[in-house]
Amino acid sequence: MPEKRDLTGAIDAEFTELEAADFADNLETRCPVVLVLDISASMDGPAIAELNDGLAAFQAEVAADPLARLRLDLAIVTCGGGIGVAKQFSPIDAFAPPRLEAAGDTPLGGALLTALDMLEARKRLYREAGVPYHRPWLFLISDGAPTDGELWREAAAAIQDGETGKKLAFFAIGVGGADFDLLAQISPPTKPPLKLKGVRFGALFRWLSSSMRRLSTARIDPDRLELPPVDGWVAKP
Repeated sequence: MPEKRDLTGAIDAEFTELEAADFADNLETRCPVVLVLDISASMDGPAIAELNDGLAAFQAEVAADPLARLRLDLAIVTCGGGIGVAKQFSPIDAFAPPRLEAAGDTPLGGALLTALDMLEARKRLYREAGVPYHRPWLFLISDGAPTDGELWREAAAAIQDGETGKKLAFFAIGVGGADFDLLAQISPPTKPPLKLKGVRFGALFRWLSSSMRRLSTARIDPDRLELPPVDGWVAKP
């Protein structure tokens, strides 16, 4: 836990210094999104390659939308041999997708807690800058089970509280041999985890980019937004 607190504290301070000028120039309603990506050793091979390609395509598609590129703020937290912030929050048109490498175990609980702390820090920054924002999205992709003890329970409680209070929207995607029973305990009851077809990360990120474009241009309550169909990437139970 001390490692996580130190990490997020540094992130909060750096955000404040680097992005005040951007907020002054762009007062569009923001859509903050954190991707929590499992890049443990079991993701090595085709899975990590497809994940990297999907991230690059996602960035390109959203950045091509003139309004979404002003509104979507994206960050990436990884868990694979430790917890890392592969990308701090950045407008999508300035976002350079990292090249991820698979290694190590899966400290998933700590990664989710780090992502939750980042979202809270981001929302504080929006409020201080007078920038409106939609409910944040927290998006988890994992092919295994947590290796950092019971931290996932703390994360699950915070996620479900956030969903109930409309403080965030959480999506869990399981890949291959993911522990779906555990992912279901992390997810809110009304939004169970989905299973990816093979390693179709490209189709998943096309869905995410389409969803983000709809969210960024929504003129209705974002909670009533109709998302694209998931048929192209979700495996049937």
